[in-house]
Amino acid sequence: MSSAAPATLHRTPLHDRYIATGAKLVPFAGFQMPLQYAGIREEHLAVRRDVGVFDVSHMGQVETRGPQASELLQRVLSNDIRRIAEGGSQYSVMCREDGGVLDDLFTYRLAEREFLTVTNAANHDKDLAWLRSHAAQFDADVVDRRAGFAMLAVQGPRARALVQGLADGRLPARLHCCERRVAGAALLVCGTGYTGEDGVELLLDPGDAPAVWDALLAGGATPAGLGARDTLRLEACFHLYGNDLSEDRDPIQAGLGWCCREQTGFIGSEAVAAARRDGPAEQLVPFAIDGPGIARQGNPVIGGGVVTSGSFSPCLRRGIGMAYVSVQRAVPGTRIEIDVRGTIRSATIATKPLYRKGS
Repeated sequence: MSSAAPATLHRTPLHDRYIATGAKLVPFAGFQMPLQYAGIREEHLAVRRDVGVFDVSHMGQVETRGPQASELLQRVLSNDIRRIAEGGSQYSVMCREDGGVLDDLFTYRLAEREFLTVTNAANHDKDLAWLRSHAAQFDADVVDRRAGFAMLAVQGPRARALVQGLADGRLPARLHCCERRVAGAALLVCGTGYTGEDGVELLLDPGDAPAVWDALLAGGATPAGLGARDTLRLEACFHLYGNDLSEDRDPIQAGLGWCCREQTGFIGSEAVAAARRDGPAEQLVPFAIDGPGIARQGNPVIGGGVVTSGSFSPCLRRGIGMAYVSVQRAVPGTRIEIDVRGTIRSATIATKPLYRKGS
């Protein structure tokens, strides 16, 4: 979960709260972030069974606005921006001309000509530069809003009830957003998340983040770190950029053809259309280890392929992960073998998501 650290790590507005709770901190995407508080398993299960809150203020935000804001985003994002109504959101990928994935993003339509796109932390500067490089062709402004927001993810079966009790109005439905006051702070509430559970994400002024965090914890939310965020998203088979997505893979290989609308003419659409037509040689699939052991990113799949993500599942109580394998072997129920640092572990290709309620 760590990445190469620069000489000086950025801190989120909640850094003092990390220290006060005794969180284990790690460098991640240029920030000092909590890996865990009480423990990854405890935090993971709290989100699955009750409610947890993540500080995800390291994520980036880019505002696109102006008469041709939608046309600009239509050109650079793979999905169909025209389908987002005001107060709606949409998942998409951003591609190079050859179809390689630059990032996967969520875009919120705040008004007819105003959008907010959330970028992955490590990709923010790259994404911002890419958007600005294409904005010259459109009557639209691209504004870096990363410094203007803190971001909290409140997730779990009780997440909405907790936030609703602190809000001054009804919360938005899933994949929608609206402005509200929560614990007295004006913010944007978004019906999105990265855990496979219901919940919301809150984008707010950095100065208001500590008070809102405190109110959420007072309401019973368990603070959760990057470790639980990773195991939760992996059980749900959500992609992690830099692991399961990269510039070396196209969205068809990654199983993200559903968010690509080639007819819109987005950058890379011709390459993606060709990949869809011809079919990929390899495909990203979830797997479960048959016995003991955990596969990790980079472990080779015997006979061809590579693990992109792997961890221990607190809910399934076994090793799980995702890997690129040949299309011929990308069939649920297929047995594969993974070389885990010289030890061969058998695994079975599964269906998405790996974890389902009641399983």
